[in-house]
Amino acid sequence: MDRDRSESDRDESPRGVDRARSGSDRDDRSRGADRDDRVSDSERPRGDADRGERRGFADRGARSVRDDRSRSGSESGAARSGDFGGDDRRRGGEGARTTGGRPDDRRAARPEEPDLPEDVQASDLDPAVRRDLLSLDKNNADSVARHMVMAVELLEDDPRLALAHARAARQRAGRIAVVRETAGVVAYHAEEWAEALSELRTARRMSGGAGLLAVMADCERGLGRPERAIELGRSEEAQTLTGDEAAELRMVVAGARMDLGQFDQAVVTLQASDLDPSRTGSAAARLFYAYADALVAAGRTDDGLQWFLNAAAADLDDETDAEDRATELTGDAQ
Repeated sequence: MDRDRSESDRDESPRGVDRARSGSDRDDRSRGADRDDRVSDSERPRGDADRGERRGFADRGARSVRDDRSRSGSESGAARSGDFGGDDRRRGGEGARTTGGRPDDRRAARPEEPDLPEDVQASDLDPAVRRDLLSLDKNNADSVARHMVMAVELLEDDPRLALAHARAARQRAGRIAVVRETAGVVAYHAEEWAEALSELRTARRMSGGAGLLAVMADCERGLGRPERAIELGRSEEAQTLTGDEAAELRMVVAGARMDLGQFDQAVVTLQASDLDPSRTGSAAARLFYAYADALVAAGRTDDGLQWFLNAAAADLDDETDAEDRATELTGDAQ
């Protein structure tokens, strides 16, 4: 019963990125990226069998990067924390101080970076996110912003190339929290669970708060470590989450329980006041769907059927296959 969240679409952008630009004219950018060799073999996923259900959860991570800024203000966590000091904090940011050569040498595109189309501009990035890049040299900030725009624009159609752009932005501005956060979310979409987890941990150390905790927990599931996902759900940081963020984490923890065959516990995990059939919208539909799936897995088929119907009624944008699941159960009953 690993179908929870399998039908949710990845239709959201990392924080602040305007996705109005069409991706249809990017077909010539087929060059991919090498797998990040910073990820140790011990953290690589154990298998691909259970990945399908996590793809639907990816929209949460993208939405969080775009507009669920749990940290205070728009200033980057790296700039606030002061964890890079001295002259490196001057305007010029990453690599501002060079040894030998011309000062502008560092501005040239790195050989491993994907090409940036001329019509993609830094101004396509949300101003709030661009302000986080102010510690960088202007030319470098522009390149970082353009890579971030491309990372999101390609997220659905070419997640590997999107990840190459996210890595390029990280390489140029690894001390900016929002850049690391975006790299983590894009890696999550590309199913690079270990890399995503590493980037999101780094972003949280820079900026603080419990943002994207649900995505991190889902990465643990992707790495075949559902117990760690459950531990994150019990953490002190998890207790600070409210609303949809808390619901998303509950869905991940319930999925981890199901990974372990603990179906009754998964049902209990999802039970809260927001499990209200009168609600509508994407968040409600996915929550109802996850609850229905857990109920069916626990052998409570009639209850599961009702909640699939509730999910279908709440799903105004047809993001799930709740109606099909309900039809399947009805057919089985007959």
